[in-house]
Amino acid sequence: MNGKTVMACIEAAHATLKEHTEEIAALDQQIGDGDHIFNLLRGADALLGLRADIEAEAFAPALDLAASKLLSTVGGSSGPLFYSLLHGMAKASGESGDVASVQDAARIFAAGVDAVAQRGKAGLGSKTMMDVLIPVASRLAELADSDASPEAVLDTLPGVAEQSMLATRDMLATKGRASFLGERSRGHIDPGARSSQLMIDAVCARLAQDRA
Repeated sequence: MNGKTVMACIEAAHATLKEHTEEIAALDQQIGDGDHIFNLLRGADALLGLRADIEAEAFAPALDLAASKLLSTVGGSSGPLFYSLLHGMAKASGESGDVASVQDAARIFAAGVDAVAQRGKAGLGSKTMMDVLIPVASRLAELADSDASPEAVLDTLPGVAEQSMLATRDMLATKGRASFLGERSRGHIDPGARSSQLMIDAVCARLAQDRA
């Protein structure tokens, strides 16, 4: 993997966010500020503008470059959280960032998710993006331990992300503006969980396409 891989994943994430803008905005208007998707799109647009710079880098520096741009561009809580995800992954992948195996991918993604958890002080059951990221990281680790093939991983993780996203509907929000609603936050899918699930789905599909 290298900067071109990172850019391909960014493009895939950007496309699905654009496609689902109205849906995510509606979810956020129900329990949040309503600006989540627009903040993410601002960051994704900025990353597209760095295409040449990102593609020229090795995997880890490309992730760090993208992370820094998101931190300076994305408003709200999303900027620092996605910075933590990408920077945590870059740090765990080392100087070259060579992702040579499913085991490497599991270790690197877990480090990024852990960095987000530390930044946001949120875990499972908080009705946030963590309710997607943590189960996906956990399942990826299990697949790595069982020596699953990359193809099996890319086929499995989208389903895990979707089930985890849907589970947020019945959760009580404990973080962000949604937490002010108390019991009224139940019955709504978390917009951060939905956007995270969509991006995981899109990235897995793009990586699978590149392997075909």
